[in-house]
Amino acid sequence: MRKEVLQRFLYKTEDSGRFLVTSKHTGVTYFVEPIDAGKPAKLWGDIDPATKKMTGDYGNKRRGAVLPENSLITEENGFQNISIIKGSPLGEIDRRDRLYELNDT
Repeated sequence: MRKEVLQRFLYKTEDSGRFLVTSKHTGVTYFVEPIDAGKPAKLWGDIDPATKKMTGDYGNKRRGAVLPENSLITEENGFQNISIIKGSPLGEIDRRDRLYELNDT
């Protein structure tokens, strides 16, 4: 993987939700990137008393996920064994790590 991809991956993780998990058993590092399904977030903000319109966009600032077109986990960026799962990624990481451990012996 290119160094600049790693730097971009770990930049502003509070906004993107991206994180790394390194196995203590195999030493493999798993990259996790929550993908936003594209559903509009529930918006909330302040009501301007003069216009009666909502100002601010507080509900969209930190979604903790990225849109599919902004994903860094691509073959072009050097990633392998890419998959999209539903639910917690930790179960999938554990499953893959156990397979990796079995195949490595």
